[in-house]
Amino acid sequence: MTKMTRIALAALAVMGATTAMAQSSVTLYGRINTTVERQKIGNESVTGMQNNASRWGIRGTEDLGGGLKAGFALESGFNSDTGTASGWPGIPQSAGLNFGRQSEVNLSSASFGMLRLGNFVPESYYASADYVSMHNHDTGSSSDALYQDPVWFGGLGTKNKIGYRTPNMGGLTVDASVSLHEKDPTLNYEKNGYDLAANYNTGPVHLGAGYSRVGADWQASLRGLYTFGQFTVGGYYQRSHQDSTRLGWMNGNRNNFRLSGMYTLGASEFHVNVGRAGKWGDVANSSATQWTLGYNYNLSKRTKVYGYYTKVNNSSGAAYMTGVAGADFSSFALGVRHNF
Repeated sequence: MTKMTRIALAALAVMGATTAMAQSSVTLYGRINTTVERQKIGNESVTGMQNNASRWGIRGTEDLGGGLKAGFALESGFNSDTGTASGWPGIPQSAGLNFGRQSEVNLSSASFGMLRLGNFVPESYYASADYVSMHNHDTGSSSDALYQDPVWFGGLGTKNKIGYRTPNMGGLTVDASVSLHEKDPTLNYEKNGYDLAANYNTGPVHLGAGYSRVGADWQASLRGLYTFGQFTVGGYYQRSHQDSTRLGWMNGNRNNFRLSGMYTLGASEFHVNVGRAGKWGDVANSSATQWTLGYNYNLSKRTKVYGYYTKVNNSSGAAYMTGVAGADFSSFALGVRHNF
């Protein structure tokens, strides 16, 4: 083999490798979010360090040609205050490394949308409660304690899911999914779970809706958010129904809403939000109110320091954030959040 031939073959090999690298990409990402807090439940106070849904993940795509792409996402939670593994809040996960937050494979194109298989959070939640939680991304002690999603309970909400997302249709996208029960005796539900979400975003106007159901339990919500100048205001309304055989004191129908606002000034963000949950239809004195005042200072695009005060006022039959009927909850927190 001549020297020139060897050089030509080497060049072709390099070009092929470069092309393959251009067609595929893998990204490591994550967030570390930790607070020091003074919390009070009823008459008991404690000072401690709290994790605020810290996580890390790997996601990637491969260009299959003709506009078709394959993708995946693996996301694992961890407790930033102790270094131990964690899953999605409220859903039990096995000890050690796990991808309980998300583990999916998907196929997508601009023309037909995206087909998703695996383990991922109900899009109805992102379309409503999460979308207006601007202060701390609906994490930690200032997270929305009043939003109700029946698809999560029993661990069914993220597992064994088949999902579809439409292409962007003039600012409108729709997500639908089914969570397969698979006759698993360890799950509390004996039915498949269903989830539906719609988002419409155009300019300063952002609208959304969500619906989820497992058996007789369901929730439906509407959300709006509007930005004008340095102000952003948003809110959602939710109607839900729960069966007390699964959730203890939550029984019957209930209405709740949340309003939130943010004012930005340079690197500073000023936040306020308030939520109100009416009583459960079959539970006396089960209403509650939650409100939060917060301040964030952006040290960079990825790092911010922040502080907040949040409080949940429970009626005598309500136990939001405490697990104790009639006990109130409050927390004063200082934290650091870094995205990578």
